[in-house]
Amino acid sequence: MTLLGRLKALLPGRWRMASGYEAAANTRRTTGWWPATSDINTLVFGGLDTLRSRSREMVRRNPWATNALDAFVGNCVGAGIKPQSLHPEAAIRERIQKLWLRWTDEADASGLTDFYGLQTLACRSTAEGGECIIRLRSRLPKDGLSVPLQLQILEGEHLPTNENRRLENGNYIRAGIEFNAIGKRVAYHLYREHPGDSLNPMASTELVRVPAESVLHLFRPIRPGQLRGQPWLAQVLVKLHELDQYDDAELVRKKTAAMFAGFVIKNAPEDQILGEGEADPSGAALAGLEPGTLQVLLPGEDVKFSSPADVGASYETFMRVQLRSIAAGIGITYEQLTGDLTGVNYSSIRAGLLEFRRRCEQFQHQVLVFQMCQPIWRRWIQAALEAEALPYAGDPAAYSEVKWIPPGFAWVDPLKDIKAQMMAVRAGFKSRSEVVSEQGYDAEAIDREIAADNQRADDLGLSYDTDPRPEEPLPTDESNE
Repeated sequence: MTLLGRLKALLPGRWRMASGYEAAANTRRTTGWWPATSDINTLVFGGLDTLRSRSREMVRRNPWATNALDAFVGNCVGAGIKPQSLHPEAAIRERIQKLWLRWTDEADASGLTDFYGLQTLACRSTAEGGECIIRLRSRLPKDGLSVPLQLQILEGEHLPTNENRRLENGNYIRAGIEFNAIGKRVAYHLYREHPGDSLNPMASTELVRVPAESVLHLFRPIRPGQLRGQPWLAQVLVKLHELDQYDDAELVRKKTAAMFAGFVIKNAPEDQILGEGEADPSGAALAGLEPGTLQVLLPGEDVKFSSPADVGASYETFMRVQLRSIAAGIGITYEQLTGDLTGVNYSSIRAGLLEFRRRCEQFQHQVLVFQMCQPIWRRWIQAALEAEALPYAGDPAAYSEVKWIPPGFAWVDPLKDIKAQMMAVRAGFKSRSEVVSEQGYDAEAIDREIAADNQRADDLGLSYDTDPRPEEPLPTDESNE
């Protein structure tokens, strides 16, 4: 056996450490680093309740956490992610759109907002608590709805994390979600009332089994096989908590530094050097100074003033570095987190927003559209056809064809972007309909509005320099030929 082989046999562990990855080696730098090897569900189930309660508490009292969620939700949802029916028949497509617009005001089972307000609520609940539950509630014809369907938004606390058992029919429950033998979600076991609503006289710990076809479970999956979502602030909760405490301590120190106090040293307690009055019950006698005062002191008497420590010069730099780390952990820009636009120019803020908007688009299409909007649209179409609110003709699958249009992103300098869009359309790199969709509008609706405006202007004999239509050619005089 060679010398190298003997070394491998005698020191297998050390040999692997020397020839493997440094991050996997047991060295002085990695001493005490023993990460958990559990799967994502074991990790989430064990700490979800604590993570969620701390995330909600941080959003309630911390302005940075609140602003971070508002920034993300405002950009992802805005005025709403709106559907555009793709039914091949124009008349039916227009009727679908009108019926949907009417139903959006009736969508909320609580009657507090419209369908797009429910999108905002669902997105915010998903970010703050890690997940959101939406119940699809079928209604009776006597309820007088345009389409007999309403939506109920529930927080993730309605789905217990400690409900884990096997059922007699072969199904099993994991963290409140019931699966069949092949791992398909078949039902959700939900608390009838919010388990944290201690002031509700109707509060109950009873679990209700709701079929999976009537429940939408929104969360952002980050690992394969994940069953429940985690709050988006999970990576920065500790840093936010400690930074909030540090900032409060600096505020108190600044307040203390602004206080000006003097201390009089007397030869005898009964002396009144600065004309102070009688002592209060605690034995303290207070005095004041007026501008221009010249006070003569006796030998041995003295007046000393406090000089509290001021906030260090590194405070602003330290806070900026920490807030940048928090912004990166949440997935937004530093400027969105703090509102601080110092030193920002058009190029720098555009570069940061481009990366942020890619994340928004990813969440819009992979979570909000796929997990919420598409299932609701299919259920709504089914309810509308069954209630004969829509004419049933042709291929039933054509009714479910839809394109969801998220809100458009506005830029700091829209003139440059409009010119770039015009060049892309003229060069054939994209269609005009796609440009309109990127702005959050329906191209067909825009065309109808333009045609109506042009027709009204023609009828009234109006002419605008913004009208791009070519002038009509002059009629030819055949007699001159």
